[in-house]
Amino acid sequence: MSRSQQPFFMNSEDDVDFMPIIPITEGEQEEEKSIVYPDVVPVLPLRNTVLFPGVVIPITVGRDKSIKAVNDAYKGDKLIAVLAQKDSSVEEPSPEDLVEIGTVAKIIKLIKMPDGGTTVILQGKRRFRLLNILEQDPYFKASVEYLQETEQPKDQNFDALVSNIKELATQIIQLSPNIPSEAAIILKNIENPSFLIHFVAGNMNTDVKEKQQILELNDIDKRAEELNRLLHRELQFAQLKDQVTNKTRTEIDKQQREYFLQQQLKSIKEELGTDNVAEVNQMRQKAEGKKWPAAAKQAFSTGIEKLERMHPSTPDYSVVYNHLDLMLDLPWDETTEDNYDLKNAKKVLDADHYGMHKIKERILEYLAVLKLKGDMKSPILCFVGPPGIGKTSLGRSIAHAIGRKYVRLSLGGLHDESEIRGHRKTYIGAMPGRILQNLRKVKTSNPVMILDEIDKVGNDHRGDPSSALLEVLDPEQNNTFYDNYLELEYDLSKVLFIATANSLQSIQPALRDRLEIIDLSGYAIEEKVEIAKRHLIPKQQEAHGLAKQNLKIADPVIEKIVESYTRESGVRELDRQVASVMRYKAREFATNGKMKTQVLAKDVEKILGVPRYSNDMYKTVNQPGVAVGLAWTYVGGDILFIEALLSEGKGELKLTGNLGNVMKESASTALTYLQANAKKIGVDAELFNKRSIHIHVPEGAVPKDGPSAGVTMLTALTSVFTGRRVKPYLAMTGEITLRGQVLPVGGIKEKILAAKRAGLKEVILCWQNEKDVKEIDPSFIGGMTFHYVKTMQQVLDLALV
Repeated sequence: MSRSQQPFFMNSEDDVDFMPIIPITEGEQEEEKSIVYPDVVPVLPLRNTVLFPGVVIPITVGRDKSIKAVNDAYKGDKLIAVLAQKDSSVEEPSPEDLVEIGTVAKIIKLIKMPDGGTTVILQGKRRFRLLNILEQDPYFKASVEYLQETEQPKDQNFDALVSNIKELATQIIQLSPNIPSEAAIILKNIENPSFLIHFVAGNMNTDVKEKQQILELNDIDKRAEELNRLLHRELQFAQLKDQVTNKTRTEIDKQQREYFLQQQLKSIKEELGTDNVAEVNQMRQKAEGKKWPAAAKQAFSTGIEKLERMHPSTPDYSVVYNHLDLMLDLPWDETTEDNYDLKNAKKVLDADHYGMHKIKERILEYLAVLKLKGDMKSPILCFVGPPGIGKTSLGRSIAHAIGRKYVRLSLGGLHDESEIRGHRKTYIGAMPGRILQNLRKVKTSNPVMILDEIDKVGNDHRGDPSSALLEVLDPEQNNTFYDNYLELEYDLSKVLFIATANSLQSIQPALRDRLEIIDLSGYAIEEKVEIAKRHLIPKQQEAHGLAKQNLKIADPVIEKIVESYTRESGVRELDRQVASVMRYKAREFATNGKMKTQVLAKDVEKILGVPRYSNDMYKTVNQPGVAVGLAWTYVGGDILFIEALLSEGKGELKLTGNLGNVMKESASTALTYLQANAKKIGVDAELFNKRSIHIHVPEGAVPKDGPSAGVTMLTALTSVFTGRRVKPYLAMTGEITLRGQVLPVGGIKEKILAAKRAGLKEVILCWQNEKDVKEIDPSFIGGMTFHYVKTMQQVLDLALV
């Protein structure tokens, strides 16, 4: 390995020892003329150094080939050809790795180092061009062609260039703190322009390729121009670096100055006694009017004394201050007065929501007890029902009816327990839980608090919010609710909590046990018509700038919109369709300056397009093996077809349609019952061995599960095996057993209303579900016939024609 020691000149990165370099004297120039330069010389490759004529540099030689070349040259005429490597990372260079032009150097001194290495002091003599590598072992020997140096120009331009080079180099030395000041003295004493150019170029902190480009230029004035350009660039870099250094130093000095001033200010404040007295006194005055428990009063007293002793600039000051500020803002015993006028409450509830008699009766019962007793632990109500039926808005109506403040806490997607209980106040950015945050916002301890979408609470490594809600939603515990930030018990028993959910399945069992479940079923068509007339149409008229127009939509038109353009338990889609009608009318009025004030049935299809839903599909159930079932989903009731088909085979049962395990078991139960009672039902038993059965439930992308399709599956199987069709406009629901009994199922109201929406005329149910049907307003299910059965034989007698 051969490498140059780091140059001391113009290298701001390394602090190296100064090594004086003396310019060529006249005696040395005479000696130069007497040197005989051979045509074949040993070659010394250098990794990251370019040697210029006249310049003296020390080289540490480490590669075996280089050591042999230096030793042999030193024993002979002391001349050696120095060439730079094209790539400094190459450990063993080949002839292709060497540049073409280099400098023949004279070995002034060869020093054996204690560590076994060799240091050589070289002085550049003449530039040469590499012609051919003659030998590669034991080291490179090459034939070379010596290049003649051009004479120095005698004009003012060249003199100006040389002077500028000296000035630029001096400025760089002054701006670079790691370059010794002796370098400037050397520059000042160099009189030979050629040596000055070579000296500065050789020691400049720039890339080897750029130095090599300067060496390869034949004209000395062109070398001076190129060097001048590079020095300008180096000077700009040195100036920029100096600016950054000075700026950093100034900022540090500024921070130290501010620190000392802060310390002085602190001492002055302590002497004058004018630190945070006003702030603390203001807090004390605010606390005098608070009605809070003894524990809270004691905690505040301790905290305010601690705050008095602290300086505002300390980090803990803001922690203590924010904690005391929360204590002052919380409504410990501040409540709003409840309105116990039951008639007014009923009037408000009826005005805001149509129907929902069960839940309205429950709220009025709560108010009646509160009026008689004066106080009671608030129950935890949970409204469960499909989306779009008004669960959340009902909570606002309750708050309005009883004169309480309303606050809504959305739990959908919540997965951090600290959102409920708060963070410990020692953490950076700590806050109380969202329960206390909302109480602080409404400034009352007895609001109506809606816990929206409680069934969609998540959990991860940060805890389980459902478990944190156990304490909040237990009337026996929430009078001592503990928030991690407050670090005190807080009474939540005066809060009327109302939770909303689409499904109970995903609610933790322990949490579900603390809730008083109130089921909200979907709306019948008649109810939707009334809701549209009373609420949706006026709201959309206002929203679309048609409030002053006497727009009329008759009941049959609204009913057509409901039946032909919506399939839902709630009214959100109906609201969107009404909005479409309003937009159409708004455009008509804006374009013509007038509009038809009445929307007719024939206008609906023009405005909303072709009807999306039709009841005619149930007339097509005219082939054996197809039956209509009723299902319950989280968005309400729905209709589903069960299709059965026979094919050549050995009695295998194939189930498709994205069915769950319970539904698959219902299909197996139905097939087993049919096989066991084949003779009684009128099915040829031999068919079970000769035919394979395929049961499919359409809309395969939708997951389906539950036992309520058992009777429908047995009906479809019996139909396909006997060839008898199922009665049209007939739906059924119920679970079956191997003995042929029909068991009751849930979600009856939603299922019946779905059947009514779909235009079905008859429904087969378990006899135990009769009580559920009686709870439905008879006006909603007018024209429908219900058959209550105990056995599957009764189902088959009713269903098959």
